Amino acid sequence: MDIRITSFGHLHGPRPADAHIVLDLRQHFRDPHFDPSLRTLTARHRKVIRAVKRTPGIEQLLAATVAQTQAYARGPGAGQHPLHIAVGCAGGKHRAGVTAYLLARRLRRRGHQVALHHRDLHRPVVERAAA
Repeated sequence: MDIRITSFGHLHGPRPADAHIVLDLRQHFRDPHFDPSLRTLTARHRKVIRAVKRTPGIEQLLAATVAQTQAYARGPGAGQHPLHIAVGCAGGKHRAGVTAYLLARRLRRRGHQVALHHRDLHRPVVERAAA
């Protein structure tokens, strides 16, 4: 099955309207943005990847999303329509980008064709106060 994964930041615009599955990481997963050593880095940096991977619940979320994707792949329209998964956080530079990358890697290992797009990874850091 063809899968498209888009990481994005809610502070840079709405989620992709055509997404079938949306993971909203804003309120339930620790934000690396508030660590000054990670703030200006992105999901392409090893330190950020490690920080997100160590976040409690991320591994379970990835496993559950892979299982959900496998269910879509078994559906009657799976070969006819690509599945679009959108992964969002506040700014789109840390949690969403890493989670989308890890999800794409897991799905590719299961034989899926995956296109990964980071919509907001290049955008400037949005300064905001800790919640």
